[in-house]
Formats: sequence, structure tokens, C-alpha cells
Amino acid sequence: MSVTTKTRLGWAIAAVLVLGYSLFPVVAIFANSFKTPGDLGNQRFWPTSWTLANYEMIFVGQAQELFLTALRNSIGITLIATFIAVVLATLCAYAIARLDFPGKRLVLGAALAVSIFPVISVVTPLFNVWRQIGLYDTWLGLIIPYLSLTLPISIWTLSAFFRQIPWDLELAAQVDGATQWQAFRKAIVPLAAPGVFTTAIIAFFIAWNDFVYGISLTSTEAARPVPAALAFFTGASQFEQPTGAISAAAIVVTIPVVVLVLLFQRQIVSGLTQGAVKG
Repeated sequence: MSVTTKTRLGWAIAAVLVLGYSLFPVVAIFANSFKTPGDLGNQRFWPTSWTLANYEMIFVGQAQELFLTALRNSIGITLIATFIAVVLATLCAYAIARLDFPGKRLVLGAALAVSIFPVISVVTPLFNVWRQIGLYDTWLGLIIPYLSLTLPISIWTLSAFFRQIPWDLELAAQVDGATQWQAFRKAIVPLAAPGVFTTAIIAFFIAWNDFVYGISLTSTEAARPVPAALAFFTGASQFEQPTGAISAAAIVVTIPVVVLVLLFQRQIVSGLTQGAVKG
């Protein structure tokens, strides 16, 4: 079915509007990150005089220790949580897609229930438990809760993807003498690589952007991630809001997400479309 010029124009206008609506907050934060304290108080969208003072503050200035330590914590905790979530989700999703066992639907239902459960309702009891067993304000104390955010969506994404891989490939590998584990590792995993990669990117984004766990389960810079650390930024004086420094830090922590999407957008789209349920 051919698409008329009018239809194309309508979709193009809709895409531009959605893109502009989505990018406006990012552009506004970008502009604020280059503003002087005087510019932040006026009504101009773009700074009258561009300055790197806000970036100098978070990299070499008074906010250096707070920001760089939090950035290191975010990178380490997020990568570990993503790796564990993807490994566990790969094994779980393979079992759900390939094996017939009692309670299979219950596992998927539980994963969905956990993913939609409000995080704020878990924080208080988790705070008390972590204080008692010594996990409060530690990397492990954040990695475990992050798994509750990343693991359910990873299981759902990968289970849909594994269902699309032909069962005959695994059977053929077993006929040739491979065990079920060897068939999974050598025949299924290479074919599932786009889906696994896509799942890893999604899990990374979820863990990277978490604020509630980061602000509630840490009290020092030992494990506090960047989204939580932004709440502790201060201005040059008690009368000055650290809007510029917070904007600069927000732009810096957004860069890894943008770079990952730009570099691997084809793999992400491929993994999502190949894992889609076909009618």
C-alpha cells in the first residue's frame, strides 16, 4: 500500500513535534549549564555570556569530590547490576521459553508484579533491614535492589526473544552429540546476542537513572550514585542555588546514555523487533 505525500507530511510534522517536546527539557538544562549565576536569574533561554564555570566546579572545583566519587559509584554499581541481571535473566528466560515445567506462568506473572510494584513502598522496610545486616551505604546494598528493577524487564524481554529462535537448531545440535548446555551455549546464545545486548542496554538505563534507592539507602559518598548526589550540591553561598552545577552534572551523566544509543541504535532496534511476538 502506497503512502501519499500528505500522509508522509503528517507523520513528519508529528515526529518533529514529539521530538521537540522530548528534547526541550534537555536543551533547557544544556543552556543552564553554561549560564552564569546572573543569567540564571533572568528570563532568557540562552545564556548572554557562555561560561564553563559550572563544569569546572564539578570537575576541579568545590563539587569535584562529591561528583567524581558519585560518578565512579554509578558506573561500578550499574555495570555490576546490569551484568548480573542479564546473566540471570538469560538463564531464566531460556527455561521459560524452552522448558515445560509447573509454575512457568507464575514466574512471568511474579516478574511483572515486581516490575510494577511501587519502589517507594519498599524503601522503608529495606532501609531497616539493610541497617541491621550491614548493607546500608554499600555497593552491594544498591546492587541487590537494582536487580529488582532490572531483572523483571530483562526476563520479559528475553523470554519473548527466545521464543522466536527456531527450536530445530537446538535439536540439531543435540543430534550431533551436544549436551543441552552445549547446545544452549554454542547454538542459542550467539543467535540471542542482539536480544541480550538490547536487554543489557535497557537494564543499564534503568539502573543508571535510579534516584529513590540511591537517596534512601546511602548516607555518605561511599556508595551514593550521581542522581542522589545531585541533591547534595550547594551554591557558592547559602543564598545561591546550585542550578548551574546541577545542570552541568546532569548533562555529563546523560552523555553515556546518548553515546550508547547512537552507537548501538541498530542493535537495539534489531533486538526489539526480533523479540517481538508475531501474530
